[in-house]
Amino acid sequence: MLRISALTALCLLSACKPPASDEYVTRERIAGEREAPTAPIASPDTEGALWARSEDGNRLLYGKPGATPLMALACEDGTLRYTRFVSADPHAKAVLALIGNGHVERFWIDAEESEGVWVWRGRTPADDPRLEVLTGPRSVEATVPAGGSITLNASRLPAQFIESCALPLAGQVQEEDPE
Repeated sequence: MLRISALTALCLLSACKPPASDEYVTRERIAGEREAPTAPIASPDTEGALWARSEDGNRLLYGKPGATPLMALACEDGTLRYTRFVSADPHAKAVLALIGNGHVERFWIDAEESEGVWVWRGRTPADDPRLEVLTGPRSVEATVPAGGSITLNASRLPAQFIESCALPLAGQVQEEDPE
């Protein structure tokens, strides 16, 4: 009988658990439902795609001649801006994965609105050593969330473009404190 009453008392004690937080009663429910991310698309065919300078020379575009570009590089005062032209969820944040030339690199990208369309865009200093993934002589695989994977066919243009973008940074000399 003693065992049964002890077991009953133990069961009752284990059922009395304190709340996870003292303020659990005052918590509010999250209003509205979260929308699911966009469904992934199939990877586009990149056979025949190539790198080319834009007409003004300020950007390097990648894609099939005469078609919408798949990717672009732009130089902004020593900063390389990379854009993957594929629909992105508004205000989303993600990672652009680049694999090739003996490197596996990841760059932060954000969904930014461009002419009424949300695309993936990120920035990094043009002298960032991780950019070596784009400067080698072999093709590179670029992947973004829900945007599929594209093969960036081999070209020396990205290396030349990134190098010229980094030149202003190389010319900057840090002043030393004379004291």
